[in-house]
Amino acid sequence: MERAYRFLVVGIALCFMQMANAQSVFGKWKTIDDRNGQPKAIIKVYKEDNKMQGVVQKILEKGKENAKCEKCDGDLKDKDILGMKIIEDVVEEEDGVWKGKKLFDPEQAMTFRCKIWLNPDNPNELKVRGYLAFIYRTQTWLRVLE
Repeated sequence: MERAYRFLVVGIALCFMQMANAQSVFGKWKTIDDRNGQPKAIIKVYKEDNKMQGVVQKILEKGKENAKCEKCDGDLKDKDILGMKIIEDVVEEEDGVWKGKKLFDPEQAMTFRCKIWLNPDNPNELKVRGYLAFIYRTQTWLRVLE
């Protein structure tokens, strides 16, 4: 009986840990191209010095696994996209909404202002909006459950 009780307690704890993880913007996210609906990459979103950072952890597009930032200038010119930081120093502005000035798209070699938040109806969807002046695009990234 004691063993069954321990098993139950561990099971409940694991469920709570999974639920807590599902409520966070941090973790691994699968990017989905908002133009064609195809998966593009896995981005690891993490917190460092109380700011959001994001790095390309895996490229999912066939034939682009070893892509370089060909359109980039300066230090990023011809650098591997895999391992590249694409979200930098984004801060939490209000309840779960993160805003910043550096969301980098290596395909376009462009940096955008951004707003990032969990979909309130589905915490396994991350809304990522990039702004260029008053024009914006929003992508929905999907949580990668491990």
